[in-house]
Amino acid sequence: MKLVITEKPSVAKSISAVLGADKRRDGYLENENYLVSWCFGHLAELASAEVYDEAYAKWSREQLPIIPENWQYSVGRDKKKQLDLLTELMRRADVMEIINACDAGREGELIFRTVYLLAGCVKPVKRLWISSMEDAAIREGFDNLRDGSEYDKLYAAAICRSKADWLVGINATRLFSVLYHRTLNVGRVVSPTLALLVQREAEIKAFQPEPFYTVKLDTGDFTAASEKLKNKQDAENLKSACTGTTAVIRSVEQKEKSEKAPALYDLTTLQRDANRILGFTAQQTLDYLQSLYEKKLCTYPRTDSRFLTDDMESGVPAVAACAAGILGVSVGEVSAKQVCDSRRVSDHHAVIPTMAAGEAELSALTAGEREVLKLVARQVLMAVSAPYSYLETVVTIDCGGQSFTAKGKTVLNPGWKSYAAGEQKEKVLPPLIEGQLIEQFEVSLEEGKTKPPARYTEDTLLSAMENAGSREMPANEVCFDVERKGLGTPATRAGILEKLVSSGFVERKKNKKAVSLIPQDIGISLITVLPEQLQSPLLTAEWENMLKEIEHGELSPDTFMAQINRMVSDLVRDYEPVGGAEVLFPSGRPVVGKCPRCGGSVTESKAGFFCERRECRFGLWKDNRYLSAKHIILTKKMAEALLKDGKTFVSGMYSEKSGRSYSAYLVLTDDGQKSSYALEFDKEKTDA
Repeated sequence: MKLVITEKPSVAKSISAVLGADKRRDGYLENENYLVSWCFGHLAELASAEVYDEAYAKWSREQLPIIPENWQYSVGRDKKKQLDLLTELMRRADVMEIINACDAGREGELIFRTVYLLAGCVKPVKRLWISSMEDAAIREGFDNLRDGSEYDKLYAAAICRSKADWLVGINATRLFSVLYHRTLNVGRVVSPTLALLVQREAEIKAFQPEPFYTVKLDTGDFTAASEKLKNKQDAENLKSACTGTTAVIRSVEQKEKSEKAPALYDLTTLQRDANRILGFTAQQTLDYLQSLYEKKLCTYPRTDSRFLTDDMESGVPAVAACAAGILGVSVGEVSAKQVCDSRRVSDHHAVIPTMAAGEAELSALTAGEREVLKLVARQVLMAVSAPYSYLETVVTIDCGGQSFTAKGKTVLNPGWKSYAAGEQKEKVLPPLIEGQLIEQFEVSLEEGKTKPPARYTEDTLLSAMENAGSREMPANEVCFDVERKGLGTPATRAGILEKLVSSGFVERKKNKKAVSLIPQDIGISLITVLPEQLQSPLLTAEWENMLKEIEHGELSPDTFMAQINRMVSDLVRDYEPVGGAEVLFPSGRPVVGKCPRCGGSVTESKAGFFCERRECRFGLWKDNRYLSAKHIILTKKMAEALLKDGKTFVSGMYSEKSGRSYSAYLVLTDDGQKSSYALEFDKEKTDA
């Protein structure tokens, strides 16, 4: 018997159908040759810190760094049953071979290997590596199973990524949370991504708009504009000089230009377009695409490649015809060669529709799935089309002693743009010749202002994450998509953005059609106190590149982990808290008054009224021994008066000597080290 383990039940169902394993059992399917079972994503994950030592349940700086020598795993209650079943199936005497059919990528490898490791299994492993869930692709994959050891380096990169995220997350989160008295989630990739947003927000706030002025000549058929002028008087003088005069065409230049077709989609470029065109978040796009993959309508989603392999070239016309059918359009001449380049394909080729998608009933899909499928189909048609070519005309006009410019385009071949969504109509200039006089035109003066950098949208932030560090790479490496450094991977970027939003560090804010990502005060404060190594996009991109080198066998996992361990240890040892951080991380509690020692804010907590500046240590306890003896509990109103006036009138105080009640002023004194109370009697108020 052969045991097939998939990542999800839905995938197990598709594979079982192809293998003919149609006998349902509790947690698996089978026939005379195969057992097919599944995980539910990660069945086991690296254990939390307190599993290693109960003392870690209470956070303190003294316990850091936490660096396990022997890593342990924990299994959620809802997943233990399935893990036990897989362990039992692996240990069955009649199971001679295990087939890893988890998703063909870094995380899929980690999911399978963790289960295999925890089961203590030593049986031979084969790897199913496919890019489509179509029946034909599954059959071909089982006909060409690879030895599991071929993916040892991929697993090494996966476990290094997991351990590095654990080490940075656990140690940095505890360190900064303890120091700043607020839970501050820090992550190896999340934090530098947040830093990109915070840096852009700082650039926007620091931006000082500058006015500029443009003089325009409107002939009715076209408009020519001057260069931008900084001085308004110069612009008004030019307008006056042009009014009522004649303009002359000095030159007419025409050039044929072309724009080559875009490449096919990888996950990130699809997420960017879906955000820009459809308004989908990166996570929504990934979810829709994953569903299309499991429904056998699209190829593997988590790819970083934008090309097909050379051996797929003969099948490209059929893929294009399928894409055209999805969109209900005709397909022109197909240039298959321009989308095929094996050198530019990593683990998986670009995202394309499957042949089954051309026959599917699109109305049965959800609206989101349908729109994403159409985007993928449209990209195929654009990618295999001819270049977009046009004739660009640049006209220079002399008027009032200055030059004015008008530009226009005449489309020669729409090429790939005939399939593009939302293309604007090109401006076409009328026939013009050098030396031609223009006597009839209106002159106008327009004022504008320079604009600050735009806030990030998911489209532009994904691009920034993908290209972090690429400018520091040799030019011959940058051109290959598979060699780019970046923050995270196509598989993880959507989750990173969602984590930033769910943690309260970032807010999505709709502005007209676009949805901007805006860092919140807590996120800005966190980046303010984080050291460079935890917020540097370039450094984190370098770590991600090192993981890629581990996959390729170019770097030892031990070298990578030693660097992470050293960074975490140095951080815990050397980091000094930023002074005045109570301003950055306010408690959010209402302010009762001003601290008599340091001038900071005093706020109410369950036990009393305390200065927000922890190093100050000023506090007024509600259950104070002096007040308790007088049967008095300090109230918010009393604390406000003490902090404002230094005293508060209290009635109903108990006398231990006489056993009677009396009234007096409670007076607060503080010598900078210690607070104390005294009584002051006001005969008039007491008698009253």
